Amino acid sequence: MRLLFELDKKDYGQCTHTFVRNSARGIIIKAGKVAMIHSVRYDYYKFPGGGIEPGEDPVDAMIRETREEAGLVVIPETVKEYGYVHRVQKSDRDETERFIQDNYYYFCQAADGVVSQALDDYEAKEAYTLEYIDPLVAIRKNRHVAQSPYDQMMFEREARVLELLSAEGFFV
Repeated sequence: MRLLFELDKKDYGQCTHTFVRNSARGIIIKAGKVAMIHSVRYDYYKFPGGGIEPGEDPVDAMIRETREEAGLVVIPETVKEYGYVHRVQKSDRDETERFIQDNYYYFCQAADGVVSQALDDYEAKEAYTLEYIDPLVAIRKNRHVAQSPYDQMMFEREARVLELLSAEGFFV
C-alpha cells in the first residue's frame, strides 16, 4: 500500500518505549460527498473506522469499525486500497512513550440503508453521527476545532486525506 504522507512531530526524543496502534478507515463517496463520522460534541469529522485488534486483518477491521461507528455495511468485494498515513509523536498519555500509528484507508461501497450503531462509551458521549458531507466543509471544520481531548494531528490527518482525494478528482 502506498504511503500518502507522514505526520511526525519529532517530539519523542526522550521516550524510552513505543506503543503501536494501527487503524483502518473506509472511504465511501456518493454523489460528490463523503461518508464521515461527525463528533457532535467536539465538532470534528473523521472517516469511519478505527483500531485494528491484535491478529485482525486491516480490511476486516475497517468493515467492522465502519458498521459499528456509522451503521454502514461495507460490501467486501468493493474494497480497494487507497493508501496509508504514518503518524509518530510522543504519547499524550505517557511522557516516556512514543506513539506510532499507520492509518490504512480503503475505498469501498456500502449496502443501501443503515443498521444500528454499536458505539463505545466515548463515541456515544461524543454523539457520533454519520453524515455525507462536502469534503471542503469537513476540511474547514477539522482545521478549526476549538476544544477536544485529542491532538490536532488527528484532525489534520483527515483534512489532508480529504485534500488528496479532492486533488485526485474523487469528488467530481
